[in-house]
Amino acid sequence: MHDELLYLIALSRIHGLGPIKAKSLVTHLGSARAVFREKPHHLFRIPDIGKATVSALSSADIKRAEKEVDYILKEGIRVASWSDEHYPERLRQCDDGPLLLFARGNFEWNPSKTISIVGTRKADSYGKDFCHRFIEELTVFKPTIISGLAHGIDAAAHIAAIECKLPTLGCVAHGLDKIYPPIHRPLAARMELNGGIITEFPSETIISPEMFPMRNRIIAGLADCTIVVQTDVKGGSVITAHIAQSYGREVFAVPGRVGDTYSNGCHKLIRNNIAAILTSAEDLVQYLHWDQPAVARQTALDFSKHSDPHAADILGAIQDKPNSSFDDLLLATKMAWGELNAALLQLEFEGLVIGMPGKRYRLKR
Repeated sequence: MHDELLYLIALSRIHGLGPIKAKSLVTHLGSARAVFREKPHHLFRIPDIGKATVSALSSADIKRAEKEVDYILKEGIRVASWSDEHYPERLRQCDDGPLLLFARGNFEWNPSKTISIVGTRKADSYGKDFCHRFIEELTVFKPTIISGLAHGIDAAAHIAAIECKLPTLGCVAHGLDKIYPPIHRPLAARMELNGGIITEFPSETIISPEMFPMRNRIIAGLADCTIVVQTDVKGGSVITAHIAQSYGREVFAVPGRVGDTYSNGCHKLIRNNIAAILTSAEDLVQYLHWDQPAVARQTALDFSKHSDPHAADILGAIQDKPNSSFDDLLLATKMAWGELNAALLQLEFEGLVIGMPGKRYRLKR
């Protein structure tokens, strides 16, 4: 096991090889170890493998790979190679998915639902509030929330996931011996309790600008869909959206105020049919055809203790259909318009219901 990991690391560190050729070599020869043991003239028979690649293999830094294996064992780093059963299936479907992934934390490699949320580092209260409200509305579906651990929207998405007790993964553009930006070290530590930090880069990697688009493809590849909350027209989030689309994944963008710099990118994605418009969790649930999970009825039984005889009906209806509109509740409860309006106002005062734009309502968790 450690022997194969050694050669996988050495293979992944060869400059200019790339994950597509690296995976092709492993596939044709059966293992990374076999790649380094194969005679050069046999390597030439593999499609797209030329003199430059064969020459690079002969100069691989095995000593550095040995040092990385020692670091992985010492630090308890979790590893998933492209040929492992537990390697993320969503990422395996991407031609340029990494040969190796390194991770810290407590998470499933293949959760049932995954969502990537990305956006500007200069997010305002509108963007951050949307992240929190949106993720809170999705809590019942228990998705894993993926982002890039950057300032702004990324951090807002991770924090909201933690507060909602949802697993959250931060994809980073460096090795696991550091956290960038350093101010997010406490956040990363919290994420590792239910989620974690994941990367394709080994320790001691020097951060450079080209690594961030590489990181973005992992953010897009790990998720069922990518959601862009706020971005300029040339933001890194726009790159992530285009990568997600190229992978055949759903892309959504949150509209903002016309003329705002960090709404322009979202509006352009929507206008160019790269992204579907997203205004609430209900939009996502309906678009992806997620089934509403069965909810225990204990909460509804507790509703019956409320002094208002209509409270149980209202709260039960909202529980059955999160983000219920006023008209939905009129139909479900058979109440008169004024009677329902007064009851909802009272439930908001009591902190049981939260009113949202468009006269929609959800339970306060």
